[in-house]
Amino acid sequence: MAKDKLLLIDGNSIAFRSFFALHNSLSKFVNKNGLHTNAIFGFNKMLDSILEQYQPTAALVAFDAGKTTFRNGKFDNYKGGRSKTPPELSEQMPYLRELLTGYGIKSYELPNYEADDIIGTLAKEAEAQDYAVVVVTGDRDLTQLSSEKTIVAVTKKGVSEVEEYTPAYVEEKLGVTPKQIIDIKGLAGDTSDNYPGVTKVGEKTAIKLLKQFDSLENLYEHLDELKPSKMKEHLIEDRDNAFISKDLATIRRDAPIEISLDDVQYAGINEEYLREFYHQMNFKSFLSKLDQTATQDGVEAVKKEVVFNVLNKDNVEQLQSLKGEIDFYLEMLDKNYHLSDFTGFVIGNADNIWVSDDVELLNNSKIKAILEDPKIKINVFDSKRTYVGLHRLGIKLTAVNFDILLQSYLLDTNDNSNDLGQLAHEHDYDAIDTDDDVYGKGAKRAVPEQTELFNHFARKLTAINFLGKQLDQELVKNEQNNLYWDIELPLAIVLAKMEISGIKVDRNRLNQMQSEFTERLSEIETNIYNEAGEEFNLNSPKQLGVVLFEKLKLPIIKKTKTGYSTAVDVLEKLQGESPIIDNILNYRTLSKIKSTYVDGLLKVIHTTDEKCIQPMYKL
Repeated sequence: MAKDKLLLIDGNSIAFRSFFALHNSLSKFVNKNGLHTNAIFGFNKMLDSILEQYQPTAALVAFDAGKTTFRNGKFDNYKGGRSKTPPELSEQMPYLRELLTGYGIKSYELPNYEADDIIGTLAKEAEAQDYAVVVVTGDRDLTQLSSEKTIVAVTKKGVSEVEEYTPAYVEEKLGVTPKQIIDIKGLAGDTSDNYPGVTKVGEKTAIKLLKQFDSLENLYEHLDELKPSKMKEHLIEDRDNAFISKDLATIRRDAPIEISLDDVQYAGINEEYLREFYHQMNFKSFLSKLDQTATQDGVEAVKKEVVFNVLNKDNVEQLQSLKGEIDFYLEMLDKNYHLSDFTGFVIGNADNIWVSDDVELLNNSKIKAILEDPKIKINVFDSKRTYVGLHRLGIKLTAVNFDILLQSYLLDTNDNSNDLGQLAHEHDYDAIDTDDDVYGKGAKRAVPEQTELFNHFARKLTAINFLGKQLDQELVKNEQNNLYWDIELPLAIVLAKMEISGIKVDRNRLNQMQSEFTERLSEIETNIYNEAGEEFNLNSPKQLGVVLFEKLKLPIIKKTKTGYSTAVDVLEKLQGESPIIDNILNYRTLSKIKSTYVDGLLKVIHTTDEKCIQPMYKL
């Protein structure tokens, strides 16, 4: 019988990680009610990954009950330097608990204690009952809980991957045992939690001392063994800080929790609840994943082959029956449709589907006439990709009607998958596989045998035929049809033509701008050095922080683990305190423009031989 396994998740830590992992896409993760959803989305992806990886029999997500805990009573300014939680994240927290309800996972918080203490206490109880325990967090402080029965899985790369800390790995990675983590904190302090430790003692020095003395207590018992030094003086002066810091860092294993292992047994998801929640959040990819767990009958129905005809030069005459409105898909194996090899195409409508792996047939006068006929409306998946692909074959796509990718994107800016199968699944159309399912991934990507390939082509055409009409109705309902027809679709064709032709730029002017920016940046750099009274690396946040906050004594706005924050929002708050701030902000702005646009454009220019009055080049 499999051993019981308890999964404990640090809710606040993972929520923060999820939020900032997708922060650059914040504007895309907004549901129809205006709720930001990026943290919920990231948390959901983490849950899927962790549940599949660890297969727990019991699970709990622990949250902080508030900002004030018993630790604030011990140290007034505990966590005092932390920035306020972004409102876009705060508004998502109640919905994270709804997500957990759908997953059948209990959440719990305890007034006056932190989530860490809940995790530490329940982990201890589980170990006593011979459970294997997995703690998932973004905070390495919890590695102090690592034991022979407890793995601490610390997220990396946002929340998509975890690094497993066993006692052996803690020692290998950090150079100490799990129980010594709190001794490190006692000596080195923690800027993120805002407790001091010992002056001028960093993590490396703390580890060196612990290798010699094993624990904070033993160090102070044998302090006389240390040679006279500034460090020894600091250790003596900051003794109280060291022990209070160690106490603050210690996760409680005896918190008065009112939840037991029996209360957190895991029985799986509530599919109906989750489905409704995903609709509310507008998470179509997660809805699609739910749909993939349909009954075997449903799966078999999806796998049923569609009826199609194989097109060749001998039966191409039969395409003359295609009139009015047709569906078309040109298959290219790679993402770069300007260079990709062609795999084949499919053309027709719901009643007549024609497939071929010979793209030369497209230049047959009968087929070319259909694609270039302004009276025949053509439905495609991606008009820009299709226009460029056909242009490479000497064909001008004339009358695009429905563009599935564009329609879907207008309805929901999160729907921008370049895979027709994936996008179809997100719109509850399952009678198609994704390209990865058919061709494989990475090094294993290859064109399948002809029957499977043609079947995939045919399914793509039926998906275009079905989705085009459905999405058009939704655009009308949302009053977005004019946006699609009058602006977005014509723009897609314009962009395709721009990609084909390239954009002409004046290389000499760019070189001139590069020199102007370099000269201006040099002037600003000199001004900054004059105001600072010394030269330093302007691009080093650490060196800049020392100049601003130690030498010039400007007000400290925010600290980081390695020193002082010199982020833009911090510098903006310091405007007016010293002329150096405006110069630094100006330097960063101009430097960014130069590197991104001037230097960046010069790197991607390809020369042409066009004889223009000004020397012109093509991107």
